[in-house]
Amino acid sequence: MKRQNHRIDELLDSVTADMLAGGQPQFTDTGLRVERLLLEMVRPDPIQPRRVLPEHLHFDFHAGRMTPTQALRGLVQLVQVSARQRGRPFSNVLEMLPNPDDDAADDSEVRLTAEEQLLRDLVNLAVTIRDDGQVNPLTVVDVSHGVVQQFRIETGERRYWASWLLRDFIPNYTGDGMIPCIVIPTENTSVFRQARENTARSGLSAVAMARQAALLLLTVHGYEIPDGAVTNDFYRQALDLDLRGKREFTEAILSAMGGMKRGQFSHLKLLLKLSDEALDLADRHNIEEGKLRHVINLEPEFHAEIVHQIIDFGLSAKQVKELCEDNGMDENDEETLDRLPAAATKVAKLTQAVKTLSAGDIANAIIKQEGDPEIAFARLQALHRILTDALKHLSAK
Repeated sequence: MKRQNHRIDELLDSVTADMLAGGQPQFTDTGLRVERLLLEMVRPDPIQPRRVLPEHLHFDFHAGRMTPTQALRGLVQLVQVSARQRGRPFSNVLEMLPNPDDDAADDSEVRLTAEEQLLRDLVNLAVTIRDDGQVNPLTVVDVSHGVVQQFRIETGERRYWASWLLRDFIPNYTGDGMIPCIVIPTENTSVFRQARENTARSGLSAVAMARQAALLLLTVHGYEIPDGAVTNDFYRQALDLDLRGKREFTEAILSAMGGMKRGQFSHLKLLLKLSDEALDLADRHNIEEGKLRHVINLEPEFHAEIVHQIIDFGLSAKQVKELCEDNGMDENDEETLDRLPAAATKVAKLTQAVKTLSAGDIANAIIKQEGDPEIAFARLQALHRILTDALKHLSAK
């Protein structure tokens, strides 16, 4: 659904004003004000491209099935399970922080899971707020209805969740439950200001950048932006849009995306072709665009498998390219549509010779074929998962 044409003119005016202002909030003649607001009156933007919470918690929270405290408790419990499995159990979130007095182990050698790193970063930010105060206020939009006051976060969602963490999960909290915010009238909200804030801060994944690029394109093309959480299909609408269609916004969009080139912008947007599971994995593990660009050339059903390989084995962009090229996954010979795939037939024949094969011979053969032990390992791991599914398929017959 398209917005009214005059909305585009207003948007262009706001972009021009933002650019002339150097991207900084202005406190004169703009109606902006700084207030200390109750945390309960503030809510994150469900369309925000940067996801702080894991996917399932994100949707449950924005659907109203969880309070902020419950969402954070879900995150803490998720991390506790993951950490316990790796021999790093904890009962207090402060235990997530490195112990400077412990010389027994080098913390830099510990490889944290994505969820562990997320919680550690939030705890560290919460402790910083506790010790030094909230230096940077959030930017929020006044979305109050009648007498019910409510504010939607435009920038600063990580500070919001860190504040909740500090209040409800860190012992000896002595705050007043308030958070400083720059309050912006609804009519002055800016997706460009939000984009600049996102790209200016570290930790924004390639997938989040792809969502950001999509949101900018959808906005300037006049698409209706929903008020609630959206699936990846919402952002995928931007795959049919480009900068050429709105040349008057090109400079502002690229500037908001960190001053990137057109080619880089296009590459990022194409990441939205990844399957939902692959997008979630790549976002949570902060996988670079240079690796993911090779994955989108495969059929969607193989995306998550390759992303798993990237995560599990730390594959380089070159290794991912080799893994994705000429792998036979997308064979579609029309003359053999009514027959089993040739690759499946070869695997079936291989089972007849299994007694004459050794594990070492197979490993060495794959290493020789691939020329790289890590890619060979990834190939075998993928085959192992397929064979495991095949066993399940047989047991169901």
